[in-house]
Amino acid sequence: MRSLPSAVPDSANPDVVLVGGGIMSATLAALIGVVAPQWSVTVFESAPDVASESSQAWNNAGTGHAALCELNYTPAGSDGRVDPSKAVTINEQFQVSRQFWSHLVREGLTGAPKEFITPVPHISFVTGESGRAYMQARHAALAAEPLFDGLQYSEDPAELAEWIPLMMAGRDPRQVVAATRSAAGTDVNFGALTRMLLDDAADRGVAVHCGQRASGLERATDGRWIVTVRDAVTGERRTVRTRFVFVGAGGGALPLLQRAGIPEISGFGGFPVSGKFLRTTSPELVSSHQAKVYGQAAVGAPPMSVPHLDLRLIDGDHSLMFGPYAGFSPKFLKAGKLWDLPTSIRPDNLGSMLGVARTELALTRYLVTELLQSGADRHQTLSSFVPTAEAHDWDMVTAGQRVQVIKRDPATGRGVLQFGTELVVGGDGTVAGLLGASPGASTAVSAMLTLLERCFPDRIPAWRPALQEAIPSYGRSLSQDPALLAEVRASTMQTLELTG
Repeated sequence: MRSLPSAVPDSANPDVVLVGGGIMSATLAALIGVVAPQWSVTVFESAPDVASESSQAWNNAGTGHAALCELNYTPAGSDGRVDPSKAVTINEQFQVSRQFWSHLVREGLTGAPKEFITPVPHISFVTGESGRAYMQARHAALAAEPLFDGLQYSEDPAELAEWIPLMMAGRDPRQVVAATRSAAGTDVNFGALTRMLLDDAADRGVAVHCGQRASGLERATDGRWIVTVRDAVTGERRTVRTRFVFVGAGGGALPLLQRAGIPEISGFGGFPVSGKFLRTTSPELVSSHQAKVYGQAAVGAPPMSVPHLDLRLIDGDHSLMFGPYAGFSPKFLKAGKLWDLPTSIRPDNLGSMLGVARTELALTRYLVTELLQSGADRHQTLSSFVPTAEAHDWDMVTAGQRVQVIKRDPATGRGVLQFGTELVVGGDGTVAGLLGASPGASTAVSAMLTLLERCFPDRIPAWRPALQEAIPSYGRSLSQDPALLAEVRASTMQTLELTG
């Protein structure tokens, strides 16, 4: 990633400051390039390079969340019926991302699409009679949705052995199994995509500074925001003034928004959870598992515990990752500080934090269990997915640090733990930040479009033609317009080279 020398300030008064060099800031920079190319934009990233935290390829599963295989997006009710609405919403959001990426590729985005997105089938897999009944209901619910056209169902062990040979080898033939398969799935290298987007932005004049940590955010008397930035090497501090600030710093967003003092952040807290995965690069194993497969979380376990075995295609190398196994650190970023969690607790969010501590006993039990697991315990979990797995083929790697959102429920006043993302916008729309985790990266374009709509509502009518050119479905629903869906799907598959 090309970066301006940190010692040479590009402008003391940019129109926009983006804090964090991840997929969110990169996406917002690209959208601003479409709707307001005349605006001056500055990006500050605390790490030596962009995409070093959650956007880094090894710090996420790269699923390209489209709800094709993630079972926690299709909950079953007490009557056994599956509600597809959340899956439809997430899939549509991912289609928006694909449209925008296609537009950027056509406009000359640096690099080839295969450097950041590759076709990989997405499979859901369950065992047991209850699992099979759920999978049948899930398939019936999704098969009726145009966005999930082509979703296959099977409970035939012979057919599943063709879909997922590594997982079926050595499995008890008496075990009840069921699965769905979508050939529309992808593996996304969000690190590579982030670097491409910010390289492209730098070519347009966006100033991208690495090794520069935003340590302060306060409102000036003239209404502008004063951003204090500290050089990671020299410790030198400087300030910039801007009309608009977006804090897309992952786990680092909450503390900075708290320093901004906006009332909208009141009551928000964060709970950090680190993810660990078993990884193998064995050519024999990788060749036997050319898919991403998601299973079901254990009864009572939180959504973050959903087990999955993913084919990863990163920088030309093929590997498999299985997990997640949760870990705990009070840091809000992998490169964060041990006091991140305690210093984030304030009088306005103490009630929310204590409320979650009382109500989320399942999460507490899950984390304690995970932390106490031995290597043999982790291997046993892997063996439920890969019966023939040998421990010596797999190594443990630590993935990204996630900060789950804790917020105050307006109806009850109690704290609730939110598994997802939350866009926080200051009352006058001059400051915004994104909190939370999955499915964030995959839905980055939709999230940043929502930001533009909430922060610049008066400009949207003028921007709409440019947005519709870049994203043909903008303002329309693909799930309710099969003709538009077919057109968009064909165009993005061709442009992103997803026909292989």
